[in-house]
Amino acid sequence: MPARNTLFLAYALGWAEVLGAGEIWVGVNAVDYSGYPDCRPHSNAFERLAAEATRAGVEGKPLHVRAPLISWSKGQIVQAGLAAGVDYADTVSCYDPVVTDDRPRACGRCDSCRLRREGFAAAGVPDPTRYV
Repeated sequence: MPARNTLFLAYALGWAEVLGAGEIWVGVNAVDYSGYPDCRPHSNAFERLAAEATRAGVEGKPLHVRAPLISWSKGQIVQAGLAAGVDYADTVSCYDPVVTDDRPRACGRCDSCRLRREGFAAAGVPDPTRYV
């Protein structure tokens, strides 16, 4: 979906305002930006928008957007997830998954599937993804 991360940030901004949160954390990664420009490293454009669009911003309490994975390789992300105990068999990154037996299966053809496979290979661990 075009601009999906921008939409997620917009929803997060509204919720941050309700909660009084000063930060939004987002898992965007620059490796994905060829098809999704809102994954690129960027200036603080969304923070400037938040400063104009929220009460907190107008009152001088700026919101900050944190994107800690923006410059990581997919292999680094896989390794960090493993270190944190992520069971990647229970995750799907696919843009066009198919549900069989109430479980999503990745298509294996889209850019996200390709990048995921490359990330596991770079991390030197088997890819536990369920592909169609």
